[in-house]
Amino acid sequence: MTIPNYEQAMLPVLKVLAEHGARPRRDITDAVAGIFNLTDEERQRLLPSGQFPVILSRVGWALSYMKQARLVEPVKRGVYKLTDRGREVLASNVSSIDADYLERYPEFREFQNRTRESTSEATPSSAAGSGSEPPAIIQSPEEALEAAYSQLRSTLQAELLDSVKAGTPGFFEELVIDLLVKMGYGGSRPEAARSVGKTGDGGIDGVIDEDRLGLDVIYVQAKRWESTVGRPEIQKFAGALQGQRAKKGIFITTSTFSREAEQYAQRIDNRIVLIDGGRLATLMFEYDIGVNPRSSYVVKHLDNDYFEDT
Repeated sequence: MTIPNYEQAMLPVLKVLAEHGARPRRDITDAVAGIFNLTDEERQRLLPSGQFPVILSRVGWALSYMKQARLVEPVKRGVYKLTDRGREVLASNVSSIDADYLERYPEFREFQNRTRESTSEATPSSAAGSGSEPPAIIQSPEEALEAAYSQLRSTLQAELLDSVKAGTPGFFEELVIDLLVKMGYGGSRPEAARSVGKTGDGGIDGVIDEDRLGLDVIYVQAKRWESTVGRPEIQKFAGALQGQRAKKGIFITTSTFSREAEQYAQRIDNRIVLIDGGRLATLMFEYDIGVNPRSSYVVKHLDNDYFEDT
């Protein structure tokens, strides 16, 4: 039997979790491979990069997409369980699950919209006023590669944010310190650790050097929240800045800021930078916090100057 694609793996993944409870991704993959009667050669077949089994990758994508639809959820790193919504899907006796099926859930539609927005610049526009998406065949290979990269990045950033939210407050403190140091703040890692996370108000509340010489400082506060951060929280932060005689601040949250909070931050004299969950995930991706490169592709163009005199 051929290796299933990620959509074909979705329903079997749910059935495995329903039967066996929470399981690591590799255990889920082994069970799905058994359901499809894959041979040892098929189980061990690698992606073109030669670094990752095909079946493990496809089950991983199935889990990732169904997690966005809230059919499964992680209980800890790499371990997934079935949600109540996932049980309802199984109870409905569906014959298959694919991306179109997942579109019925608002969380998945929101995820798809974010993905489409991130790939829109890499996708050729359709005829003016047609309102329809162009067939993929009109994309050049390079455009298709860029669109695929954008989709991979969008999915990974969503995974990053979910992982941050699932971590402990102490882990969040370490993450923010690592990110700020990678971005050039706080001097060395030990110096930053001495100054951040020491006053503690349920998140991070401290001072970090703006540069390695300590010519100026930045007040940092972070909240690992699910709910929207409103204007009152930013007002409290601004008051804390005044109490510290600080002129600059960074407010980091795993959720979002209300429009009123953003407008208030823009109007006050103190310089306050707001970093919501989406931007946090983007910065983590850009500065290699919580991610590792798996494969690199160099896109080359013909050097016309080289052949000019031939």
